Amino acid sequence: MKLYNTLTRKIEKFVPYNEEEVKMYTCGPTVYHYAHIGNLRTYIFEDILEKSLEYIGYNVKRVMNITDVGHLTGDGDTGEDKMLKGAARENKTVWEIAEYYTEAFFNDADKLNIRKPLIIEKASDLIEDYIKMIEKLLEDGYAYISNNNVYFDISKIDNYYDLSGKNSEDLIIGAREDVSLDEFKRNPYDFGLWFTVSKFENQAMQWDSPWGRGYPGWHIECSGIAIKHLGEHLDIHCGGVDNIFPHHTNEIAQSEAYLGHEWCKYWLHAEHLNEAAGKMSKSKGEFLTVYLLQEKGYNPLAYRFFCLQSHYRNQLAFSYESLDVAANSYNKLLNRVNQLKNEANGDIDSEQVERYQELFKSGLNNDLNTSTALTILYDVLKDKTLNNNTKLYLIADFDSVLSLDLLKEKEIEISEELLMYIKETITKRNAAKQNKDYVLADKLREELKDKGIIIKDSREGTTYEIVR
Repeated sequence: MKLYNTLTRKIEKFVPYNEEEVKMYTCGPTVYHYAHIGNLRTYIFEDILEKSLEYIGYNVKRVMNITDVGHLTGDGDTGEDKMLKGAARENKTVWEIAEYYTEAFFNDADKLNIRKPLIIEKASDLIEDYIKMIEKLLEDGYAYISNNNVYFDISKIDNYYDLSGKNSEDLIIGAREDVSLDEFKRNPYDFGLWFTVSKFENQAMQWDSPWGRGYPGWHIECSGIAIKHLGEHLDIHCGGVDNIFPHHTNEIAQSEAYLGHEWCKYWLHAEHLNEAAGKMSKSKGEFLTVYLLQEKGYNPLAYRFFCLQSHYRNQLAFSYESLDVAANSYNKLLNRVNQLKNEANGDIDSEQVERYQELFKSGLNNDLNTSTALTILYDVLKDKTLNNNTKLYLIADFDSVLSLDLLKEKEIEISEELLMYIKETITKRNAAKQNKDYVLADKLREELKDKGIIIKDSREGTTYEIVR
């Protein structure tokens, strides 16, 4: 497998520290609000990555955090606390907000067939681990105390800008005004490891520490969780491109200062999902959620299909028109697979299976090219030399990665309105046949078929089956 490494800005052959197990960390949600579909594009990419690694033969140990404390509205230690913002918005406690939106996130993930990571850790559960790390960073001279807050000193790290490709001059020239508001930092881009009540007096989540009662900075949480569960060497760290700076940059700085060696080999980042107004964001009023898509009649897996048609490192433009195109293609794909199931025949051709599996792997191995992987799936469907059972075997095999429920039997709810429509249309068709109006009878059959309703005539009468 070859993957694009943000750290080196090159596509590199993937070689884990241990061939027996890939250690993978993915930044989880900040649970102060619903995840929008732009957030979820990143989680779909990470899900595909994990399943692709498994498909080519690796065991994967994946860890994800739940950020329920410490994440400010500005990534440079500025702005208000996101959890407090959510609590104020809904007149709930921060703990209630965290619990509610954590459950909401995993409900959305389940609808998109995003598998839960092996280990999920709430940031608020490892306070002692963060304190231990911070104490060592202070002892080794990488951190300092100012106004009872603890900051990491970025001047002590020679490779601080390697991941982002930025430099100190760039940051000074393009510095936002709010970055330097904290007068207690030695450098505007030093970052908080621990904030006492001197930062936010109304902070609800607080713990005792050697520096006063307060709470950890956002960045230290991911390092602490990853090191606790995955050890001192990490193979892959994932996130969205907006995590590159400062979040992942700061993770590298504090982790390698704490450990004394390189921490993670491969850094992978998914690009933004954009709408007409630009990058998708929660700050633009009614933002796009899985629930909203469902309300508008879309199957969430049509959105997953939409994402898989594009490469994870390409920005993806969202519109309802483009989602309609993807949804229609997805439904046609499901109908083709259902037709195969109804006409299953032949023995599985192991040679053809192996040939197509290698082609499918080649797409995944090429920096997770899901568009190519989908093309191989369509090639299987079109291949007239394959019998249907061989096709069905390959479809099931590919869907272990794609996770589009291509062969899953779904329970279909039949409304009274739909039931009445089916019965009336069958009655009209039977009358047309009696009147020898076969053109109308065929038209009504096709009308039902277009709605996913297949009718069958027999001596006992006309029956129907809903396939979608």
